Amino acid sequence: MAADDVIKAHVAALKSGTEKARSVAQMLLDVPYGDGEGEKLDVYVPNSSSPDVPLVIYIHGGYWQFLSKEESGFMAVPLVQKGVVVVAVGYSIAPKGNMDLMVAQVRRSVVSVIQQYSHISGLYLCGHSAGAHLAAMVLSTDWSEYSVMPQIKGAFLVSGIYDLLPILSTYVNEPLKMTEEVALRNSPSRLVPQLKASSSACEIVIAVGQNDSPEFRKQSDDYFKSLETAGLKVTLEDIPNTDHFNIIEQLVDENYHLTQVRSVETI
Repeated sequence: MAADDVIKAHVAALKSGTEKARSVAQMLLDVPYGDGEGEKLDVYVPNSSSPDVPLVIYIHGGYWQFLSKEESGFMAVPLVQKGVVVVAVGYSIAPKGNMDLMVAQVRRSVVSVIQQYSHISGLYLCGHSAGAHLAAMVLSTDWSEYSVMPQIKGAFLVSGIYDLLPILSTYVNEPLKMTEEVALRNSPSRLVPQLKASSSACEIVIAVGQNDSPEFRKQSDDYFKSLETAGLKVTLEDIPNTDHFNIIEQLVDENYHLTQVRSVETI
């Protein structure tokens, strides 16, 4: 299958899952977390009204240049049935947004969620591909610059990119226009001390597909080893019979291994 066809199939799968989520959950759509055009959240709320609920923030992938929150509600299908709130984050993808802006936006989205939803029994992050990179940057935030200190209990980093230097010379960087300086300051692999300072209590799951590309597998393995060496709570999940795309698409299925790993963590 050609690359364009693979991506089209991926987008179709995420859209289908999101449509299903919108049929089974209560929703609050386009909730602003900032003044920017793309700074909005979609919130998927369980029908049960528990006073304190776990909440998962999902940051979508798309190489920082495609996809949106509109295709990012799919994981709510199994989770809202278990009483978990799911928040899909929108951010300004390239070329409209640059890397510094996207990182700042997802950090502010987390702050906004905490301020808007006070009855959270546990806060969790999940990101895929570029979204896993952005989630790792959230974990590596110096929160002294913000009005809150998020207590993130768990993070699920799926097929992520944690060192941006290797993509500088690739087509992925064409709309991003990252310099080496920008790539260095936005590479989670170089911010492990800050992650330890900000998120030492967070249980981190780094997941990678068995059939992911060698570079994605290497990045996940290297980042896992860096966090493990730093003494952080981290596990590496090598998911059999998955590639870069269906590893996240299958989170719509409550019987999928990674869904069960996440459900155990959040409930």
